[in-house]
Amino acid sequence: MATRDRFLLALLLVAIASPAGAQDLLIHAGHVLDVDTGRMLADRDILVRNGRIVSVAPPAKGADPALRVLDWSALTVVPGLMDMHTHLADEGPYGDPATPLRSNAARDAFIGARNARATLQAGFTTVRDVGVYRGFADVQLRDAINAGLVPGPRMFVAGTYVTITGGGGEITGLPAGTEVPETFRRGIADNEADVRRRVNEILDAGADFIKLIATGAVLADGTEPGQSEYTEAEIRAAVEEAGRRGSFVAAHAHGAEGIKRAARAGVRSIEHGSLMDDEAIALMKRHGTFLVADIYNGDYIDTVGRRDGWSAEILRKNLDTTDAQREGFRKAVAAGVDIAYGTDSGVYPHGDNARQFAYMVRYGMTPLQAIRAATLESARLLRKEKELGSIAPGKLADLVALACDPLADIACLQQVRGVVKAGTPVARD
Repeated sequence: MATRDRFLLALLLVAIASPAGAQDLLIHAGHVLDVDTGRMLADRDILVRNGRIVSVAPPAKGADPALRVLDWSALTVVPGLMDMHTHLADEGPYGDPATPLRSNAARDAFIGARNARATLQAGFTTVRDVGVYRGFADVQLRDAINAGLVPGPRMFVAGTYVTITGGGGEITGLPAGTEVPETFRRGIADNEADVRRRVNEILDAGADFIKLIATGAVLADGTEPGQSEYTEAEIRAAVEEAGRRGSFVAAHAHGAEGIKRAARAGVRSIEHGSLMDDEAIALMKRHGTFLVADIYNGDYIDTVGRRDGWSAEILRKNLDTTDAQREGFRKAVAAGVDIAYGTDSGVYPHGDNARQFAYMVRYGMTPLQAIRAATLESARLLRKEKELGSIAPGKLADLVALACDPLADIACLQQVRGVVKAGTPVARD
């Protein structure tokens, strides 16, 4: 049996019965947040046919009795939420860098199915999965969700990391002599020619976009977040090859110089952006480069890392970047940089994605801006704004019902009472 067939069989064996296909629905909503205008609309009926929104209007008499009705009249409805920096197909968090090597493809399939289900139930109907250690496990998970084998969000995946040997996308900190199998090193590229070759190999294998590690990483022992790992020419090579294929590059970049190189080279997004300076912020603004900053994560790493004995190096690097990242985020908001919502889920437990909203408000955003980051702006980042990002006729019916008003209390986004993905109600625990 081929590796791909074994992987899909494993997913099938663990699959929870997937929801029925998209249905025609009439949803009675107490309030609907129109993220396009910023208005909260009271007492609306949302009509859904073939998975898409047909209308959002005040209730009318004479509704089709054949329609399935969802009574969300006591709830507030917002667009399906979107997280642009997740790692659904990996196991984490962990303090031992060898953990990925002790797993196997079948076990990783179980882990990915669990993580995908938790994410969808939390109201995140679309994610961008930005890399896995076991090459292309995210491609397989995306395909399994699309085939109805497991419930999960709509996934756009990177396949693996484009990284230098021993860089921020490698499994580092291992005992001397540890052999890392080739499946964990599918994106290793140490020069411009290697970068071009790897980008095409990754897209050929089914990835939707490219994740390039432009600087060292907090969670990779032996690398420094502020240190650049690719030249501007090498990053531009990745951007050119991806663009030629109709795709784009997301650049992991903590250090200011790495951010500047990536922005000038034309990447679609900067991930983390922890040590950005004023020049880096200005370059992101000038080039229309999205910032995807995981500003909740530092608190989680510090608390759990200390409790569980993570390496002193990781804890030190986390402290070096957390406050700087938050101050940079505040400056980027004030400068009008395009910001999409991304949390680095997988470092913290999947399903807790909405915890970051409060941090984004604390560090400079209004509640509406934070919600738009996870809806309209994330859809723009994916170039899917005609399909996703708001509750509007013609768009896919991705909807989340909340127990309260998120414009009054942003933490309300953690109080999910119902989810619909592409017209299909999601079973919740």
